[in-house]
Amino acid sequence: MVTEKKKQQSHANRFAYSSRNFWGGFLFGLGLVAFIDETVFHQLLHWHHFYDKSTTDIGLVSDGLFHALSWFATIGSSFMLADLHRRHAFWLKRWVGGIFLGAGTFQLYDGTIQHKLMRLHQIRYNVDITLYDAIWNITAFAMIVFAYILFVHDRVGKTVNNS
Repeated sequence: MVTEKKKQQSHANRFAYSSRNFWGGFLFGLGLVAFIDETVFHQLLHWHHFYDKSTTDIGLVSDGLFHALSWFATIGSSFMLADLHRRHAFWLKRWVGGIFLGAGTFQLYDGTIQHKLMRLHQIRYNVDITLYDAIWNITAFAMIVFAYILFVHDRVGKTVNNS
């Protein structure tokens, strides 16, 4: 009987902290994809810096600031995740949906606003970037669609479970 009561309380807590589950996942997704972008494209492949309109030194400083942003987003989400677990309010599907939406939103923003509108940097230089841009933005869009599917499926599950 105590277990059933705990289960009901945990279920109620999940709904009470629904937005915290979402935002914790969103920050984690943003931080994760920013970290991957920084590590792979900036540091390992040397394809670009966060800001390529100045000297290499300025590019490296901009990479450091970008890396700090991704680190703080990831750490912030970790604190939110720990708090959700402490409150018995962790909602996996909501959190994972937030991760995919955060990751996809960051990547789409990077690929359209930073690459094309602001021209802070391109994915790569001295090559035809059409394929790179297509893969970058299609992947971002796919992550956003997957997040939407998770949220809709979760909403349908909530409606069915509450009936």
